[in-house]
Amino acid sequence: MAVRDTGWIQIFVENGQEAIDNTLCAFRIAEDHRVLLPVMVHIDGFHLSHMVEPVFFPSQSEVDEFLPPLDYPFPLTPSKPVAMGDFAPPAVFTETKWAQEINLENSKEYILDIWKQFGDKFGRYYKPVECYRCEDCDTLLMVMGSFSETASMAVDKMRENGKKVGLFRIRLWRPFPYEELRQVVKGAKNLIVLDRALSLGQGGPVATEIKSALYPMDKRPRVVGFVGGLGGRDISPTDFENIIDRGIEIAQKGSNREFEIFGVRE
Repeated sequence: MAVRDTGWIQIFVENGQEAIDNTLCAFRIAEDHRVLLPVMVHIDGFHLSHMVEPVFFPSQSEVDEFLPPLDYPFPLTPSKPVAMGDFAPPAVFTETKWAQEINLENSKEYILDIWKQFGDKFGRYYKPVECYRCEDCDTLLMVMGSFSETASMAVDKMRENGKKVGLFRIRLWRPFPYEELRQVVKGAKNLIVLDRALSLGQGGPVATEIKSALYPMDKRPRVVGFVGGLGGRDISPTDFENIIDRGIEIAQKGSNREFEIFGVRE
């Protein structure tokens, strides 16, 4: 979250398999001549980096088929030192940043194309925003990264108890998936956002950006932000049930805070 304004493409993954798959996709995306932007693949510390789980590794021949030979048009080599884009005076700086913005926006089309090519080859398809039991929901919970698997257990239990609750997560953080986000939440009354980062003095960065993205909608859900899981602290399925219940309460009755920290020990 602290580097979200660097101009890099950012992808958040849920488990080890997604980390492997999207690392391969990251090379295809970054090296595509239509893109040529750095790509970050984000994994959660502790909850994913220290997890033991089964994964499928593609063979080297399959990787070679999916990843074309490197053909980067602006290579850096020690034998021919150059400097590129290290300084822009005021006369061209604005235009340079605008070109960077347009290129990042346009990269989304090619990210989706490469994800589809990966799915066609390996059978695992990825989307900018993914839903779990979002149909006919009054309340949606939004998470990113590995916590979505745990949160889905809470959603299953609450569904069994007759509560219209669903879950979605954002995989593509940059460029931001405005269209997909608005499509997912358009029928919901409440949207509860769990951030795993705190922007001091402001709240959760994801909740803030979601509020901004939904503002143009005539009919939009009430967004309630929580910050939790900081420093790798665990959030259990029961905790997620409590977050959802508390979020619904805030959406209905209001709160004197813009967001809440979950799990603060007295």
